[in-house]
Amino acid sequence: MANKEAVSKAQQSVAQSSAIAIQDATDNLRNLSTITSTAIGVALAQLLATGEPKYIDVITEAQKALTSATEHFSTVGTDAAKVLQGFMDIK
Repeated sequence: MANKEAVSKAQQSVAQSSAIAIQDATDNLRNLSTITSTAIGVALAQLLATGEPKYIDVITEAQKALTSATEHFSTVGTDAAKVLQGFMDIK
């Protein structure tokens, strides 16, 4: 049986590290959302002004980047929860 105080400290440390990882993923998602929204807005304005279809590619790629960032955020959250749960199960 593990020392209860050591287990408690490990659980707290893992919980804090998990929270930091999720905060970092949140910041990443927020930043990429701002960047992609701006890129889409500029590309849409250029598409409307010029009619050049190359701006559709920019919009598509920006949307893909945001989708990827959203998936990354979800993965980090899910994985952090799994790691934390594994430590919480230690008695």
